[in-house]
Amino acid sequence: MNLLIGSLTIGLIVSVLALGVYISFRIFNFPDLTCEGTVTLGAAVSAVLLLNGSGPSVAIIAAMLVCALAGALTGVIHTRFKVNDLLAGILVMTALYSVNLHVMGGSNLPLANAPGFANEAGHLGKSLFGGRETVEWLGRSVSVSDLSVLFAVFLIAAGVCAVLYAFFRTQLGLAMRATGDNSQMIRALGASDSGMQTMGLAISNALCGLSGALLAQYQGFADISMGIGSLVAGLASVILGEALVGSRKLGHLLIAAILGAILFRLLVAVALRVGMNPNDLKLITAAFVLTALVAPMLIRQWRNRKPRAGVGHA
Repeated sequence: MNLLIGSLTIGLIVSVLALGVYISFRIFNFPDLTCEGTVTLGAAVSAVLLLNGSGPSVAIIAAMLVCALAGALTGVIHTRFKVNDLLAGILVMTALYSVNLHVMGGSNLPLANAPGFANEAGHLGKSLFGGRETVEWLGRSVSVSDLSVLFAVFLIAAGVCAVLYAFFRTQLGLAMRATGDNSQMIRALGASDSGMQTMGLAISNALCGLSGALLAQYQGFADISMGIGSLVAGLASVILGEALVGSRKLGHLLIAAILGAILFRLLVAVALRVGMNPNDLKLITAAFVLTALVAPMLIRQWRNRKPRAGVGHA
């Protein structure tokens, strides 16, 4: 049960990253590798502020703002200086590696003496349950603290999803979505497609930073390697979610990203539980993404090969 709750909690944290990747990859068709650096940057900024006495909320908001600036920088490099989108992300990601080392003052920063949102959620949960340490959930005895953190992360992920849904239905949000579909039309209407793209990347990386900050406060440390593979994890979540939902509506796609992230983490947990080497985690991730990409194509090919009714009969 503890494995299930932990997997669900990390899955919901990764779902915030998946929502950020959805914005850059699906709305703007921008393969933004900046998120590999901003996940770590969000964790680093959040950890340093916590260690310096800031509250968890302040640390998270600051991390989001700094990561939004990093995303905007990628947008400026691409739109103003006409650098290839993939290369622009790689440049900022590479620079952020050194920035993150300077922010943390090393490759790892423990948070044992600086409790984050997980501790606050655990204390609040215990007070609501009258100081009890465990409760019955799904027929099993589970920790009140773990269950409280899971519920807190669920509220954060659901809140981010609701805010994005409302935002992308505003005029500004619709202009962003239209920029991804047809930038020439947006320019013809007098809007700045470069500004829209830069703003979209800022929002995307702010969510990546939020995910990194939550992950650092949940796990109790920030590490320089936290962001490695985050783009693949986000893409896997988006693709798995789309395969599950099978709808192109905005609200469904946002929810699909969350469901895909949860499913992705559960699949990874199951793979590790059955005895796979933890060193093979990135290999497992790549295999899941490849399967999610290839499976729909194979299914369509199989359906097209099925003989139609009445065809081939005299």
